Amino acid sequence: MKKYLPVIIVTLLTAIAATAKQFDGLTSWESMSWMHDWMGFFLIVFAMFKLFDLSGFARGFAKYDMLAGRVRLYGFIYPFLELALGLAFLACWNPPFVYLATIALFGFGAVGVIFALMKGLDVNCACLGTALKVPLSSVALIEDMGMVLMAGLMLFSAS
Repeated sequence: MKKYLPVIIVTLLTAIAATAKQFDGLTSWESMSWMHDWMGFFLIVFAMFKLFDLSGFARGFAKYDMLAGRVRLYGFIYPFLELALGLAFLACWNPPFVYLATIALFGFGAVGVIFALMKGLDVNCACLGTALKVPLSSVALIEDMGMVLMAGLMLFSAS
């Protein structure tokens, strides 16, 4: 449990930030709005950790991501894609596109995590960059699939 403490702390703090934003005095509590804000904060914070050591992140990510393992540039671009999605969530910019992009990015990432777990790879998850050492495990898969599920729910509720 201790090795996952950084992920737990980041997840809780971003959830608290999204909750605080819901109590702005302007609107009433809305679960989809909260989820939207939480994803924005979460993606920005996770991108930030990756950007602390972009080269180290790209190396670590290439060990288990199918595209980053083949196209080195993708490992360098990925944190910026995550950052852009986080900002787009918070800005409420073109939500259907952002939801679909989130589903594609994290759905594809989940496939790489599944294959790495099936192979029994003993590597660190690059989700928090190189600043914090978190082993690649089902926690990374839950993170990816959680993003896919939440983006899918928001896409469905927006229709």
